[in-house]
Formats: sequence, structure tokens, C-alpha cells
Amino acid sequence: MKCSNCGFENKNSAKFCSKCGQSLDQPVPKKEGSNSKVIIAALVIIILVLAVTIGYFALNNNAQSSVSQSQPSSGSQNTSSVSTGSDSQQTTSQSSSSSSSASKEWKLIGTYSGSGSGSQSISVPAGQIMIKLSAYPIKNYATNHLYVTGSNGESAGVDWGSNSAVATRSNSLSYTSSSPQTFTIDYYETVSWQVEFYRYQ
Repeated sequence: MKCSNCGFENKNSAKFCSKCGQSLDQPVPKKEGSNSKVIIAALVIIILVLAVTIGYFALNNNAQSSVSQSQPSSGSQNTSSVSTGSDSQQTTSQSSSSSSSASKEWKLIGTYSGSGSGSQSISVPAGQIMIKLSAYPIKNYATNHLYVTGSNGESAGVDWGSNSAVATRSNSLSYTSSSPQTFTIDYYETVSWQVEFYRYQ
């Protein structure tokens, strides 16, 4: 250790200069390790405090923004629910009108059948009418028939000649009338016959 007074180099353990007797100041060892640990700890604490503060403010801002957003969104939900209700009402009315038109179908309004030969008159109501007829003839090698003729000029029928195969034959007709019509069913030499009247309603 060098004396600050005379510059003499003394032993490191000496407390006084062996040349001039001056007291030698022992250098205080620097505690670099402990100082750096204290600085690091202080920085960590500061960072933690900053992080907690920033997190607190961020959570507060998010909570306020979510509350402010939830109020108008609830209003919009009410609006959408109202509009959905009106849509459902419109859909219901449209579906009911479409179902009323879709519910129309051919409904049987009368069935007539018999055998042998003869005729009879039938009163048919106004509207869209369809007539289905079928007959099976007697095997007599003559002319057999089933005819349906209306007062409006509409007619349909089946017949067999002397060389026709003995088998069931059928026919149909459709018409629309604004007034009731009278149809005559004329049949000759049949084993069985049937006439069905349908109305589109």
C-alpha cells in the first residue's frame, strides 16, 4: 500500500507508513455485487408497480367501455327482436295465405255406379269439375258403352265393338263452369261401371 504522504510502498496489512509514520487509509472494498443486487431489486419493484398500475387502469377502461357498449347493444337487441316479431308475423300471414291456396285440392263430391243398361241424370255444382269414369262390358260381341254427357256440351265415355277385347276401360274430362250443370250417365250392357265427380276446392 502506497503512503499518500511520502509515496513509500508499504505492506498491504500496514496501518502506518514505515518511513514517515503517516496513518495509512485502508481502502474500503467496493461492494459491487450487493450494489448491483439492490439496483436490480429496485428496478424489479418499479417495473412491478408500473405493471400493476397499467393493468388497473386498463381493466377500469375495459369495464367502462363494456358497460357503455352493452347498453346500446341491448337496445339494438330489442330492436332486432321487434323486427323479428314483425317478420314472423309477415311470414305467418304469407304462409297462411299460401296455405289457403295450397290447401285447394280435388275433392270427391259424388260417386255413381251400377251395372247392366240404363241412364240417370246428375246435377253437378258450379266450379272447376273433373269427371272420372270406368266400365267393364258384358262379353256379348256387340256394342257396349258408358257415356257421360253434360248440358254444357261436355262429354266423355268408353265403348267396345264386336271385336274389342273384354277389359276395363276408363276416361276422364275436366271443365270450369260458373253455373250448375246436369250430366246424363248412359250405360249399355255392362258388368259394372263407375262415375266419380270431383271439384277443385
